Amino acid sequence: MSADRTSSAVETGLTHLAVSLRGVTKTYGNGIMALGPFDLAVRKGEFISLLGPSGCGKSTVLRLIAELSAPSSGIVRVARHEGEVQPGHGIGFVFQEPTLMPWASVRENVRLPLKLGGVPKAEGRARADAALASVGLADFADSFPRELSGGMKMRVSLARALVTDPDILLMDEPFAALDEITRFRLNNDLLALWRALGKTVIFVTHSVFESVYLSQRVVVMTARPGRIRADIRIETVEPRGEGFRTSAAYSDYCRKVSAALAPSYAGQLTL
Repeated sequence: MSADRTSSAVETGLTHLAVSLRGVTKTYGNGIMALGPFDLAVRKGEFISLLGPSGCGKSTVLRLIAELSAPSSGIVRVARHEGEVQPGHGIGFVFQEPTLMPWASVRENVRLPLKLGGVPKAEGRARADAALASVGLADFADSFPRELSGGMKMRVSLARALVTDPDILLMDEPFAALDEITRFRLNNDLLALWRALGKTVIFVTHSVFESVYLSQRVVVMTARPGRIRADIRIETVEPRGEGFRTSAAYSDYCRKVSAALAPSYAGQLTL
């Protein structure tokens, strides 16, 4: 099967979907098959998490959706607004590392995608300031990355992903390196942003607890080559908060997700 990609929701007939992957595989030049066959459908406005062992293809899925990589076979479909033709347009990507320019102010780091897109400077500054306000960093626009904590740097990275007003937000283990208290706080802030902005979020994590707390669906992947082992819907009262994190329902879902994940680690060395 040859690789294919379609970017128009009208053309695909999947107007209710933000992302669709059908029969997708990814084999790298060294012969390693990283993914697939992999099938996933994500509705517009949905928050899902991809959970699985290291090397199972979680980040590969994000890269395929963002058109940073091409599938070896299968079909990747990403819904866009009419007239959007630029690859990756309508998608914001938050990586595990903030990757900020140390010589530039926080505002200029956030404005970078707009600058590269030819947005006038005054408009770019206004939009960057609005994005920083949305993540609670309005007072740090003129600061430099070296003056920020790890959690604040990640907020800047999130603001940079949001500044183009994307429909889809891809997040690749963004909070993995943070301490637990900061991580909990950013989880809450991310949920508040998701509810306020209505973005489609696809979130990669190694944490069962984080995936259950954040997501409407937890997609559990097998070891390489990554496939979907389980697709678990998290049904609870919204908006979520600390009450959910300490509830019996949360514990039950964590046990269910853990049980689905366990076979993916079978035979792997654990310390």
